[in-house]
Amino acid sequence: MRILIALTYYRPHTSGLTIYVERLSKALACRGHQVTVLTSHFDHRLPLEEQSDGVRVVRAPVMLRISKGVIMPTFGWLATRLVLEHDIIHLHLPQFDAAGVALRGRLLGKPTVITYHCDLELPTGSFNQIVNYVVDLMNNLAAIFTHRIVTYTQDFADHSPYLQRYRSKVNVITPPVELPRVSPGEIEAFRVQHNPENRHPVIGMAARFAAEKGVEVLLDALPGILERFPRARVLFAGQYRDVLGEEAYSLRLIPRIQKYQEEGHWQFLGILDAVKMAAFYPNLDVLVVPSLNSTESFGLVQIEAMMNGVPVVASNLPGVRQPVHITGMGEIAEIGDAASLRFVLAQVLEHPENYRGDPAGITQRFSPDVTAAAYEKLFNELRQCG
Repeated sequence: MRILIALTYYRPHTSGLTIYVERLSKALACRGHQVTVLTSHFDHRLPLEEQSDGVRVVRAPVMLRISKGVIMPTFGWLATRLVLEHDIIHLHLPQFDAAGVALRGRLLGKPTVITYHCDLELPTGSFNQIVNYVVDLMNNLAAIFTHRIVTYTQDFADHSPYLQRYRSKVNVITPPVELPRVSPGEIEAFRVQHNPENRHPVIGMAARFAAEKGVEVLLDALPGILERFPRARVLFAGQYRDVLGEEAYSLRLIPRIQKYQEEGHWQFLGILDAVKMAAFYPNLDVLVVPSLNSTESFGLVQIEAMMNGVPVVASNLPGVRQPVHITGMGEIAEIGDAASLRFVLAQVLEHPENYRGDPAGITQRFSPDVTAAAYEKLFNELRQCG
């Protein structure tokens, strides 16, 4: 099959969505499909077109940025040409341009699938309200034109206002998760570099430094955690400087964090490549995912931690709570509630034997090839129906 995948940002941009699409694209290519990714030329240093891991990447030039979105004058022309060249159109939302691509798929008789990653919830403000309205309108048009909509969990589908409108089109497919193998020596080298005093417990967080991720909930819980575990240390993996649209959030929280940095209780690791992420997880006693709203719908990092035998404390959001419920490897904290986070963190840290789970089984269940096979089956069904 010739599969066209469209999304606003692709690698090397780092987010759960881009990582998902990269893993899926590579897995589909490994299964013998011709995969093209249409995305934005968000970084002028990147080529406009390239082959990467068996996947063709086509980037549309960016004329203007609006909030986290981009305006690409040639995107429509590229989309028309590429839709004509492919058998299946696969869109990833939220995405402003998805409606136009889905319409092209419908008019040109190409089966079209949306993967809906999350509900968009921008901070309050008149401008963001307009952006929310426009993106919501375009997402709904895309849903009308598309043939099927994929989401990660039934839990999220049942609670998302967007997905509830299109229940008859919704399919649930497990997201793709994988990490490279690392040696005990690489894991120990990571510890020596980032936790030389061998402080414990080590609390991990893997995310962009963004308002919806709930960094302040962990910060509010930290004094109580340190009372109980005086040598606790937070390792924060992910972009924390110059995060698009999060400048005010960073200015508000970084001064609070600096105190913990000076005392050895917090370290920013920055963006880690796949090998370093694979060494990061075994150095943790627990991973926290204190997300605040439905901009987070699952949290792939939870599965990555569990694959390494590391338990998770996640917030009680639809979808986000599912990895813990599915595996038993962790506890659920109430949304935005520092006291709840502190309490369940203590439970996990004091009784790790209760959260061992089945890392090998989790690795198999969420493998990219399993996800790609499920998409392949859906694509074939749509082609046969068409």
